[in-house]
Amino acid sequence: MSHFCPAYPKPRKSRASALLMFFSARRSWLDALYERSYRMQMGEVHLPGLDLYMVNEPGLVRKVLSERAADFPKSALLGEALKPLLGESIFTTNGAQWQRQRDMMEPAFAQARLGVAFTVMRAATEDMLKRLAALPRGAEHDLEVEMTHVTADIIFRTIFSVPMEGPDAHRVFDAFARFQALAPRLLLPSIYGVRWLVWPWDAWRSRRAAREIRGLLEKLIRPRFEAHRNGTAASQVDILSSFLEARDATTGEAFGFDELVDQVAMLFLAGHETSASALTWASYLLAEAPDVQQRMHTEVCAQLGERKPEHGDMKQLTLTWNVFRETLRLFPPVGFMARQSAKTCPMRDKSVPAGATVVVAPWLMQRHRDIWPQPDAFDPDRYDDDQSRDALRQGYLPFGMGPRVCMGAAFALQEAVLILSSLIQHYRLTPVAGHTPQPVGRLTIRSANGVRLQLHRRAGAC
Repeated sequence: MSHFCPAYPKPRKSRASALLMFFSARRSWLDALYERSYRMQMGEVHLPGLDLYMVNEPGLVRKVLSERAADFPKSALLGEALKPLLGESIFTTNGAQWQRQRDMMEPAFAQARLGVAFTVMRAATEDMLKRLAALPRGAEHDLEVEMTHVTADIIFRTIFSVPMEGPDAHRVFDAFARFQALAPRLLLPSIYGVRWLVWPWDAWRSRRAAREIRGLLEKLIRPRFEAHRNGTAASQVDILSSFLEARDATTGEAFGFDELVDQVAMLFLAGHETSASALTWASYLLAEAPDVQQRMHTEVCAQLGERKPEHGDMKQLTLTWNVFRETLRLFPPVGFMARQSAKTCPMRDKSVPAGATVVVAPWLMQRHRDIWPQPDAFDPDRYDDDQSRDALRQGYLPFGMGPRVCMGAAFALQEAVLILSSLIQHYRLTPVAGHTPQPVGRLTIRSANGVRLQLHRRAGAC
């Protein structure tokens, strides 16, 4: 059976020269890939400022991310690129600092447990449906903007107990889009050992975008931080309250204000940007696969009818889950994970030197020609197929693995099933003639030209 294969950057026939690779990757990491990238077990590139090794063999991936994770900390180059936005957060730190932050943050996720968070998710999803209902019938709409809004609203409510209003959502979307677009331009000169090629104008624009986002968060955190320090804080049950209460098990110290902003910035941005990316691609895939969309609508109607979803409904929507799982395979929000070898390490027939960058690429692992049947096809039914079990075990890692596996994976999955099922319950999605989204790899996998779809409101929910 043939399936819809979404567009993705056509890989080069052979590996580009270092100079051509530099200019290609300035726009998107995906543009630097070539055909063998999707089959190789391990590759290497030696640049003026960097030795880079790409590992696609499942055993090596487990070694880097899980079995010997301490020997492969987060890449310093990535931390440098993200520091203006995320500071010294759990996403960029390593070693004892990372472990301390992780230990202090984990109890806070009790506030985000799925049963409690569902009410917040549903309220934000209902607001999304109201915004969509205000559009003209059959309107052409860029789903990236709406998915960014609703996911930012959900994590905003989960952290701060307040909704994210429209203007703030659009400012965050615009600022982060600018930050993403500039990241390769700032990072690549460091990789190539030519930092002097970074334009001061680009660096200034990147810092400005980061300040816009952090300024929005600081405005909400500052009064609650001061009230908590003065003993006048109101009783609230949300993640920020838990962060304010968190203490280092050894020293008893709390998060300082700047560190608190760093952790909230990380959680806010990681908690909405990755979900927004995946939900946007899921909407596109459903629009291009009307048979799957119709089956999904039938499933949602059989479970919900005309009523609002409840927490217990989520696990019953099997096809909806599989649609999102397949979206994460084809368009993993974080397409490339960079680590740094702490010491010389043998891998296959190579010796990876200390200080080298080791990249694990979910984008390549999850489209690997030797792991997945029909690797470029959208096929949500593969998750009910026993033959896919080995592929899932070997080459599926949209949330990473090992000690740095995403803490919010279950939260993101429930959020996605709720949003997608609510969307398909009320709307039929169709493509816009002549518009094909163009995936680009920056900090996350987004579309260079948006994801424009037509939304057709159904006469009745079911």
